[in-house]
Amino acid sequence: MIGSAYLSQLLQVALALALAPLLVGWINKCRAWLSNRSAPSLFLPYRTIRKLFVKDAVVAHNASPLFRLTPYVVFGAMACAAAIVPSLATDLPFARAADAIALVGLFALARVFMSLAAMDIGTAFGSLGARRDMFIGFLAEPALLMVLFTASLISGSTSLPEIVDTIGHREFGIYPSLAFAGVAFTMVSLAENARIPIDNPATHLELTMIHEAMLLEYSARHLALLEWAAALKLFNYSCIGLALFFPFGIVVSGGSATLLLPALPILIVKLAVGGAFLAFIETLSAKMRIFRAPEFLGTAFMLAVLAMLVHLLLGS
Repeated sequence: MIGSAYLSQLLQVALALALAPLLVGWINKCRAWLSNRSAPSLFLPYRTIRKLFVKDAVVAHNASPLFRLTPYVVFGAMACAAAIVPSLATDLPFARAADAIALVGLFALARVFMSLAAMDIGTAFGSLGARRDMFIGFLAEPALLMVLFTASLISGSTSLPEIVDTIGHREFGIYPSLAFAGVAFTMVSLAENARIPIDNPATHLELTMIHEAMLLEYSARHLALLEWAAALKLFNYSCIGLALFFPFGIVVSGGSATLLLPALPILIVKLAVGGAFLAFIETLSAKMRIFRAPEFLGTAFMLAVLAMLVHLLLGS
């Protein structure tokens, strides 16, 4: 029984690793369709990662061991986050570690290592991107914590599986606190994943890049791991949002791998709808200037605080 539970846990992580690039490809395809452009292949992210893995890495002569270690740390942190987010089931072996604060800590760990590595070489654009990324994180992480605290007030626990179980068993309806929290979470997700209007993942203009500027010195397998980790982060944020605000289809008992099979198509459908919605938002939005990011994320923080106050005052 224990072996079957760990097999289910391994299956969830493997599915996250496999589906993350597909989600990025789906979003890019939807953006192209909405912009009336020729859509790239759905499997283009897989081909890009495979192509990078077979190339020879070129590392600056003054790079420290931190620079070489960072891709593995960032990828490992995102894989650990994928293991504790209840995307398919709520009682998997790593569920005991699925604390909301620990999850935010994993995202922060990856951000710190990525920023330090970007400044390690000493290039102007890498340092610029690192400072901007830390600036965005300084504003986005408190808003994310407020969203998770609002959900934890509903369940009385910061454990993600308990939060999902509690919200999933509530009567169907529109709850004002979750509505405000959902809008705030969407805004934070756009900022944390370098999406429009905060950043443009397809840009090649160094003066406006944030996330891409930190990757300029990486190549080959190191760049492949970081690109894969970025896709995993987007997948994790999508699964967190689906688990908190649309928890239907998540298996309560994940002790057997066969029990997870009915939840898989439901997760894929929800990710497809969520990816299309994200592409729709990005198509309607324009990239804002960096000095307007505090207004955007400040609004997200106020909505998250409002969600918490609505729940405390109205209990809904």
